[in-house]
Amino acid sequence: MLYWDDIQVGMKRSFGRYEVTREEVLDFARKYDPQPFHLSDEAAAQTHFGRLAASGWHTCAMTMSMMVAEMAVQPQASLGAAGIDELRWLKPVHPGDVLRVETEVLEMTPSRSRPEMGSLKSQTITYNQLDEPVLRFVGLVLMRRRVA
Repeated sequence: MLYWDDIQVGMKRSFGRYEVTREEVLDFARKYDPQPFHLSDEAAAQTHFGRLAASGWHTCAMTMSMMVAEMAVQPQASLGAAGIDELRWLKPVHPGDVLRVETEVLEMTPSRSRPEMGSLKSQTITYNQLDEPVLRFVGLVLMRRRVA
């Protein structure tokens, strides 16, 4: 189990492998982001995307899926996230892309009112198979401490 006390500012992790399928892009778009360039090759060809592109929210969900899968491999004493900042969709994600994630701890703060927990601010970047960043955000995560 990885606790807040086991982490240091500057700590980096690289993990995940997510193959983006056309069916999944279309299914997510139909349910949650039914804009034409997420639903149609023809409509997407008329935009800066040039071809069918996954919703940015779908890219966030795929990133979260890889993060949760990594927590199953390396359990963490996470108490959940307090939010995200600076969310940026940097490059379109297309069917056939293969995604991966890198995180870096930017700041750590012990709780003043709850000595059994602390927070950490980390940057998360999702890359495609060409090592191009497609998504970036800064998140604030709450974690249990090993030592209170």
